[in-house]
Amino acid sequence: MGLDPGDPGIRMTLELAHEILGFPRHLSQHVGGFVITENKLEETVPIENAAMPDRTVIEWDKDDIEALGMLKVDCLGLGMLTAISKALAFVNQNLNAKAAKSAKELEQPSDPSSFASSATFALEPLELHTVLPEDPEVYEMIGHADTVGIFQVESRAQMSMLPRLKPRCYYDLVIEVAIVRPGPIQGDMVHPYLRRRQKIEPVSYPSPEVARVLERTLGVPLFQEQAMQLAVVAGGFTPGEADQLRRAIAAWKRAGAKITEFGKKLRAGMIANGYTPKYAEQVFTQIQGFSGYGFPESHAASFALLVYISGWLKRYHPAAFTAALINSQPMGFYAPAQLVRDAREHGVEVRDVDVNFSGWDCRLEGGRDEGTEGRRDEVISPGGSSPGGRADVARGAARLCEQAPGSDPSFSPRPKGGR
Repeated sequence: MGLDPGDPGIRMTLELAHEILGFPRHLSQHVGGFVITENKLEETVPIENAAMPDRTVIEWDKDDIEALGMLKVDCLGLGMLTAISKALAFVNQNLNAKAAKSAKELEQPSDPSSFASSATFALEPLELHTVLPEDPEVYEMIGHADTVGIFQVESRAQMSMLPRLKPRCYYDLVIEVAIVRPGPIQGDMVHPYLRRRQKIEPVSYPSPEVARVLERTLGVPLFQEQAMQLAVVAGGFTPGEADQLRRAIAAWKRAGAKITEFGKKLRAGMIANGYTPKYAEQVFTQIQGFSGYGFPESHAASFALLVYISGWLKRYHPAAFTAALINSQPMGFYAPAQLVRDAREHGVEVRDVDVNFSGWDCRLEGGRDEGTEGRRDEVISPGGSSPGGRADVARGAARLCEQAPGSDPSFSPRPKGGR
């Protein structure tokens, strides 16, 4: 390199570089992190003003706060929760309209004994916990990577994985959410799992103890909890040491050196318990991969529920789902123009912005029956069966600032005079 290793200035530079190795590159603010203390916060930790008016931040690093035993809570905000809430509101609005229409048609029947009160049509509102579970049609759609807009499985990497993994139940979605992550990929866990799932490679376990930990993931550790359990049952770790391993894993990239410290103890413990050096090295390599970001199973399970709910809405209520996604922007991988294009491919009519008619947000309008001028509401049968009709999305004026006319083929001016 043209540098003299004996130069005092060069030696000093290298020494200083080694001293700051591993230091944070920059300071940033955790927007969802909260510290809760028994006494006044300003009497416990140093506080400074944030860039936003009337906001303050704690000056200490989050790991230092945790090391001091302070209660730190991380709140995760998900735009998909907003989108699902808005989509359910659209669906329930159509349910209420359908119930009211049916009740009105049966007012004052000629035979009083056959009278059906309006309560007959007071359908239960659709909520997260009332969505029909384990619907094969939803899994069929997801398995074909028809997932634009669906939570967590809409990226190109996830779309590439879905036809190979072919989810058929809720726990398959848990695995799908967790497996397309840097940790499992770097730890060489993806291909072994797929080969075993496709029955190309046999599933085997070195001991009954390991089988109890890994049987639900076909012998491949995909979750942080499994890494901790393996350290205990195979490596002889105490629960406290396993928790230290979890903390090292959770520190992601900065945890490389810390995780390496556990390697010697893990290998020695596994060999002492009768496992081969090759298997001990394999387990440590997989655990080490989690430092590149691996999911806890509990986290993946929560996300998988939102994957299914958003997939169910896309499958049975594509108009409501698309309108809700657009009204919840910015979020997800796709711009409104791409969401609109996907909705049209699923049979949803998307009407253009009209300054004489459009509101700020997108909303649902009834479709027109072919050959008639009468409106048709979306037909939704109780229990979440497939809609017999179609609701259409009227575009909101708020999207004008995101998509200029001409940038998207769906933008064509309405006839003069509006609708």
